[in-house]
Amino acid sequence: MKSLLTYNTFGIDCSCKEIYEPATVEEAKEILARVKSEPYMILGGGSNLLLTQNYDGNVLHSKIKGIESLDSSNVGNSDASYIYIRCGSGEVWDDVVAYATEHSYYGMENLSIIPGEVGASAVQNIGAYGVEAKDLIYSIEAIEIETGNVLTINPADCHYAYRYSKFKDEWKNKFFITHVTYRLNKDFKPCLGYGNLKGVLASKLNVAEDGLEGIVTATMVREAIIEIRNAKLPDPKVEGNAGSFFMNPIVDRAKFESLQKEYPNMPHYDVDDNRVKIPAGWMIDQCGWKGKTMGRAGVHKNQALVLVNKGGATGKEIVDLCNAIRIDVFNRFGIMINPEVNII
Repeated sequence: MKSLLTYNTFGIDCSCKEIYEPATVEEAKEILARVKSEPYMILGGGSNLLLTQNYDGNVLHSKIKGIESLDSSNVGNSDASYIYIRCGSGEVWDDVVAYATEHSYYGMENLSIIPGEVGASAVQNIGAYGVEAKDLIYSIEAIEIETGNVLTINPADCHYAYRYSKFKDEWKNKFFITHVTYRLNKDFKPCLGYGNLKGVLASKLNVAEDGLEGIVTATMVREAIIEIRNAKLPDPKVEGNAGSFFMNPIVDRAKFESLQKEYPNMPHYDVDDNRVKIPAGWMIDQCGWKGKTMGRAGVHKNQALVLVNKGGATGKEIVDLCNAIRIDVFNRFGIMINPEVNII
C-alpha cells in the first residue's frame, strides 16, 4: 500500500494500492491501458479532497508539465485581442497565474493562489472574486480512458456551473485531462466588484474606490488578492485544510428577502433577477462556529468557511464537524449548505 499523506492538503494519513504519475501523454496512455480494469481514482493537487478511509485501488496523478503561449492564429481564431496559453494538467495553478500576469496576459489575476493544479481547474470550475475557470477555458485535451483516444473537449460541452462540471459526475473517471488551454485578454479589464477587493486596493493606493479606474494594474490585483487570502486562510503545512470547505448557497429571491428582514446586514451577491448567493462563511459565523473545535477538527479562527485538521484528525472527524455545522446552519437559516470538497 502507498501512503496518500502528502497527496492531500488536509494531511489525512490514508493509503491506496499504487500511485501512478505519468509525465507525458504517451506514458499516461500506457498506464491507463494497464490499470483501467481495476478501481482507480484521479487526483490533482489534493487541495479539494477529504479522505475518510483507505482506498482499495490505484491513484493517478498527472505530472504533465509545460506552459506554452499561443497567438490567435495558432488556435484558428481571427480575434487578435486574445492570447492563449496551453498548460500541462500537472502544472501548479498559481504558477500559471503568475506566468500570465508577468507576461501581461489578463483575466487570471483574480484567481491568484487558489491551491491545486491545472487539470483540477477544468474539473472543479475553480473561482474567486467574480471570476471562474469557465470564463477562461478555451479547450481541454484528455485521454478517453476506455478507448485510449486523445480528444479535444469544448468547454461548452462540460456544462459548467458554480463549482461544477460534467467531469464531477457523468464524466467522472472517464477522462484523464492532459492539457488545458486558456483564452486571456491582451487588454487589462479589471474585475473588482467582489468582496473587499476594491477597499484593499483603494487603501493601498490612497484613492477613493471610484478612483481606481485607470490606476490599478493586474499585478496590483494579484498582490491584493494574495494578501487578502493569506490573511484569512491557513497554511496547509501548519494546519491541514482544503481551503473553502462549503459552497456558497444560491437561494431564490423570496427566501433571501425573508431572511433579509431578520438580518438586514446579511452580505449577498445577486446571481440574476431571481437568485441570490449568500456567503456560507457568514452563516457559519452567525451560528458561532468560527474558531471552535470538535475533537481534533476545527473551524479556522479567521475564516469560518475553512475546516482544519488541528493535528492527527481523521477524515471521519472532519465529516462529523461538517455535519454538525450543516445542521446548525439549516436550523437557523433554513438553508442546507453543501461541501465543495470531494469526500472520498
